[in-house]
Amino acid sequence: MNSSDQGEGSIDFEALSRKYAEERAKRLRSDAIGQYQPLTGKLSAYARDPNADPDFTRDPVRRDAEVLVIGGGFGGLLGGVRLREAGVEDIAFVDKAGDFGGTWYWNRYPGVRCDIESYIYVPLLEETGFIPTEKYAKGAEIFEHCQRIAQRWDLYKAALFQTAVQELVWNEDRQRWIVTTDRGDEIAARFVISCTGLLSSPKLPGIPGIETFAGKSFHTSRWDYGYTGGNADGAMTGLAGKKVGVIGTGSTGIQCVPPLAESAEHLYVFQRTPASVDIRGNRPTDPAWTASLTTGWQQQRSWNFTYWTSGVRQGEDMIADGWTNLLAEPTGGFGGAAGEVDPEAMQRAEMLKMGKVRQRIDSIVDDHATAESLKPWFNYFCKRPGFSDDYLQTYNRPNVTLIDTGGLGVERITPKGVVVGGREYELDLLVFATGFDFMTEYTRESGFHVTGRGGVSLDEHWVTGARTLYGIMTRGFPNFFMMSLVQSGIAINYMPIAEAQTAYIATIIANSLSGKIGSVEPSQEAEEAWVGEVLAGAPARRAFLDSCTPSYFNYEGKPPKSVESNQPYPGGAIKYLGLLDEQRAAGAMANLETTSLNQKASG
Repeated sequence: MNSSDQGEGSIDFEALSRKYAEERAKRLRSDAIGQYQPLTGKLSAYARDPNADPDFTRDPVRRDAEVLVIGGGFGGLLGGVRLREAGVEDIAFVDKAGDFGGTWYWNRYPGVRCDIESYIYVPLLEETGFIPTEKYAKGAEIFEHCQRIAQRWDLYKAALFQTAVQELVWNEDRQRWIVTTDRGDEIAARFVISCTGLLSSPKLPGIPGIETFAGKSFHTSRWDYGYTGGNADGAMTGLAGKKVGVIGTGSTGIQCVPPLAESAEHLYVFQRTPASVDIRGNRPTDPAWTASLTTGWQQQRSWNFTYWTSGVRQGEDMIADGWTNLLAEPTGGFGGAAGEVDPEAMQRAEMLKMGKVRQRIDSIVDDHATAESLKPWFNYFCKRPGFSDDYLQTYNRPNVTLIDTGGLGVERITPKGVVVGGREYELDLLVFATGFDFMTEYTRESGFHVTGRGGVSLDEHWVTGARTLYGIMTRGFPNFFMMSLVQSGIAINYMPIAEAQTAYIATIIANSLSGKIGSVEPSQEAEEAWVGEVLAGAPARRAFLDSCTPSYFNYEGKPPKSVESNQPYPGGAIKYLGLLDEQRAAGAMANLETTSLNQKASG
């Protein structure tokens, strides 16, 4: 056990900072996010949907629509629900998946479940009368709830699944977006809401030889149970007698490693950077607690979590889990009344937290060398924290081997397996738990091109990063809305942000339709003011991320110029939510410019 992990009084904060810097330096690469590649071209086979009908065909659709929603995950579903509540009936959906669900459609890997308490993460529980069966619900249960929402609000009737949007072009005369897809569809939509997801574009590492592997391989978001057998609960009988490798030890790796270890003859886990893994403490939902719930309980509980995780103590911690207990550290209370954070107090609290994480590893992992390799050396929020009650324990199994690459990553992939430090590990199955693009260029993440007024593309407009109002609209692209974290509020639980954004968007659309407004977009002054506010607060966040070990949070340590302004709103989640609520209560049309519906658009 490191002496710096004994408690606040014995921590040498300067020595820890040096250790963090040393570990960061080991992992810096000149190619930064360029080390990853999308599932296209020679890697397009990795994008195949194992859960959809491979023989699905249909005739191209030609139609008008009042609103087109791109994406059927939580954001798209909430958008559809709020539009329905606002009286909008003509809503079309397009999604490359085979059903609603978004993240929970794609991610069906063994062990998958939410890592935010399901009672606040899963939306519309009160409205549907559904209560998750566990504090951290399984993926299949969340996917079923997505289907429940779509059925309840009649969102299936105009949904085009297994369909990818290719291009959006604004037609000024018609005051509509002309949307084309890979199935030959053409939808003329008065309004478009882009809900393509926060972590929806899977990526693979650009490891030399990746395309030469002769065994079975797939990304965790395209899990092939036809090969492994079993399901998300495990029992993967197809892995009997097989050697399996996993590349990636982030949130997904933490969840899928234990069930893989139970089924494989031998499991090799290839680690570049260890994760912070705290106690999960999952448990079944208590029926007595469910019976005690009163109207408004979910929003109250969600706000309680948002305040605690924003650094603002409340009279009661309703969630009481690994996310909220950071404030329980001796140096807790680092936030002001509105969520302003004292950086020094925050860093002390994070260092104490990480000390306890490393202590937990020592108490669980039997082999000393393995325990040392699993210890994370970075500030707590440099990478998304992980939680598990069986991940660390897995390394005590005789059929599990941690291959620590010392921060360098896998050297190369051969037809037979994976090479690290000159040694080849032969594998039958190679699983990539390598995550998704995060807050990168819009076209890269969404997979389609957007051309606004005057033939200007969104890529051109955002050549040095996003320019928006509230992270939701951008000038020159009328009637186009985005669900995103870029230039918006960031919260550990995204659902309050999604709720606020969709309510705001639905209000604008409903007001525009009832007021015969043809186009709506931010004013130049409002957009410039918002971008200015975002950029003014960016240096503090950038300084923190510059000290962090490389991850998707900091673009692997080297943000490209194209995402220079892709920063969150510096006021934090609480202020952002309050701002959108005020705007919506006032009609949501402030700071916007509108034009009247013209004859071509209305005819």
